[in-house]
Amino acid sequence: MAISLDDYRKAWIFRHQDMPLAEAELAQLKPLGEERSLQLWQQHISSQSQHPEQFGGDDWAAREDVWSEEGEWQPCWESDDPDLPEELLQAIDWADNTVVYFCYNNRDIIETQWALFRRHWKNFLFFDDGPLLLGKRRKEVIQFHQDGRYLLGQRPS
Repeated sequence: MAISLDDYRKAWIFRHQDMPLAEAELAQLKPLGEERSLQLWQQHISSQSQHPEQFGGDDWAAREDVWSEEGEWQPCWESDDPDLPEELLQAIDWADNTVVYFCYNNRDIIETQWALFRRHWKNFLFFDDGPLLLGKRRKEVIQFHQDGRYLLGQRPS
């Protein structure tokens, strides 16, 4: 179940004075409640680790064979160009209305649509300590690292 954006502790990243979202776009952001976040995280990411920095053992995200491409997101984030890095745009061929989950940790996940994430990805990356972007019923996954790198891969079945 989603919570109100007004009740979401990181909502300020979507209202930042330099990159505010329009009211209609804010309405498309659905921060998940703690229970739903835990459920989604355990089903699709990890039943053991609570945060991306803790991945290991049986976590698919810790496996090298999951990740096929690496690139840099930070130069694009710091530029005036609003677009995701071109390599990601080419690799992710999702319809605009594809439901995506931006997963900061096991208790902090935002649901939205691919088109909105693509337009406002910089807002999501104010917190960049390993979050994952998953598409609902999609195998492609992106992980963003604090050092400005991203990893692009395929989640195992």
